[in-house]
Amino acid sequence: MNKKVLILCTGNSCRSIIAEAVLNAYLEGVDAQSSGVKASGKVNPNAKKVLKSEGIWRESYHSKTIDKVIDEEFDLVVTVCDNAKESCPVFPKKTRVIHVGYEDPDGKEFSAFEKTLKLIKTELTPIVRMELEL
Repeated sequence: MNKKVLILCTGNSCRSIIAEAVLNAYLEGVDAQSSGVKASGKVNPNAKKVLKSEGIWRESYHSKTIDKVIDEEFDLVVTVCDNAKESCPVFPKKTRVIHVGYEDPDGKEFSAFEKTLKLIKTELTPIVRMELEL
């Protein structure tokens, strides 16, 4: 059975979507989802573009609020922005929550999205693997 991971951010349009896609693509045995504490309701076009260039975009990826997933049980919750860390809700089950923050690429050049993808791939993936003991 796959381990369930929630990636939590503020807007759920860039970092958390990228992290969701990276974990799903590169961590076997993980089912990652993402949401936002104040979701924007849309995926940033450059986030979608960078995931497509990596070959890991899925049409099912979309921006959603925390209330859409709050009742699900997760093995791990990862906050990827400071605001989400501060406003992270309490989950029904005793869920492990960690913070691995990344600078928001929104409003920046495409290269900022490439950098975010690379950092998430090289930093977050091994951290999640270790946390879940995969």
